[in-house]
This record gives sequence, C-alpha cells and structure tokens, in this order.
Amino acid sequence: MRLPVKKTYKLYIGGAFPRSESGRTYLAEEQNVARASRKDVRDAVRAARGAQPGWAAATAYNRGQVLYRVAEMVEARVAEFAELCTGQDEVERSIDRIVWYAGWADKLPQVLGGSNPVAGPYFNFTVPEPTGVVAVLAPDEPPLLGLVTRLLPPLVGGNAVVAVASETRPLAAIELAEALATSDVPGGAVNLLTGFRSELAPWLASHMDVNAIDLTGADGLRGDLERAAAENVKRVVAGAPDSQSLYEISAFLELKTVWHPIGV
Repeated sequence: MRLPVKKTYKLYIGGAFPRSESGRTYLAEEQNVARASRKDVRDAVRAARGAQPGWAAATAYNRGQVLYRVAEMVEARVAEFAELCTGQDEVERSIDRIVWYAGWADKLPQVLGGSNPVAGPYFNFTVPEPTGVVAVLAPDEPPLLGLVTRLLPPLVGGNAVVAVASETRPLAAIELAEALATSDVPGGAVNLLTGFRSELAPWLASHMDVNAIDLTGADGLRGDLERAAAENVKRVVAGAPDSQSLYEISAFLELKTVWHPIGV
C-alpha cells in the first residue's frame, strides 16, 4: 500500500516555489507553511524589479488576456479553492473580480488619460504609467478574495507585486500561486510570501526599491509602516478587503503629462 505524497507549502518568488532561505515554517490551517524571512523579501523585490519593465511593456490588450487566463486557471480548480477559503461563493467572486480587472487593462489610457487644453501652440497629453514595484499586505479575511482584491489593481496597470498573504489562512494564496504559475503571468510579476506580517511588513515598507505599499492588511502596524515608507516617499494606499473600482487601479498609476509643439 502506497503512502500519498504530502504537499509542501512554499513561497512563490520569481516564478519558482522555493522554501524560505531560513528553513523556517509555521503552523497555519493545520499545515506547516513556509515562514518567509528578510532575505526572502529582498529576493522577491529583486524578482519584481526584474520582471516589471517587461510586464509594463506588454501591450495593454495582452495584459488583459494574461489576467483572463488566470481566471481560467482558478475556474478549473473551484473545488480545490473552495476548501481553502469560505466556500464556492468566495471563489466565484474572486474569479469574477479577476475578469473585471482584466477587462480594464486596455481601457485605462482612455479613461484616466486625455488631451488637455492649453493656452499656446502645443499639444498636451496626460498618460497613465505604472508606479513600479508595489508591496501588498493582504487582509486575513477573506483569504482568497481579499488577496485577489488587493493584488489585481496594481497588476493590471503594469506594476509588479510582492504580496504578503493572510497570516492565519495562507493556503488559498499558495493555491493561487500555483494557478499563476500555470498561466502566462511572467515569473516575478507576482511574488507571494507567507509568514508573520509583523516580521515582513517593516522590511517591505522600508525597502528603497519598493515604490508603493498597500496597507489594507496592516492591522495595528499602519503607523510604523507609514513612517518607514516615508524614507523614500513611497505611495501609501489603504483600501478595503472587498472593493472593486477603477480608482483602486489608479491609486497605483502615475499620470505623466507630455507637451509637444503643434506642427512638429
């Protein structure tokens, strides 16, 4: 009689599934889950920085197709995801949210950008551009929908993301990492860490190569994290664990204004 292969719950960094470099784990949902370290944070940020230019350079239509593919991968595993969160309804809402944000990928410039009237012989255009590398502190609940809600807005706009999953219920995030790995999202565009928020969040907030941080799941750490983020003038965002809006995307975009002489 054979013994079943026991699943190991690892990190997702640069498109791969490493254990924590520290070798540590912690008990969550009756499983030993990788407990990420400061070094893992650095590795994830480095992977995100390397992947971000390529992800941003992809056509907006292509980014939308890639994200839609993520929804397809989750749709194919509804039963598995349902066991790791509050049930099928949460999974289906997560899928619908991915599809909704994917649909915005090629519409952002028209809606958020524009041609501006000026008093002079110039064209003046405003164009949205990604902020860069975004750190996301996902809320503990809901474990899947909360992560998807905070992960998709920066991702659809061309940013790369380093996300810290729910500390108490991380298994849904690990399952999502497996769906990402089998979709067309480039390795490093999304990096998922599991572990103690109080240990990982300060290093993300103070990291000089992180351009923005989402403190939705920061709990009581928010004040200290905001002060750390101020060192390199990070954009600080605090949203809701279950929100869906164009403005969630625009919070992670920079608006670049371009002047061009008429007739040249």
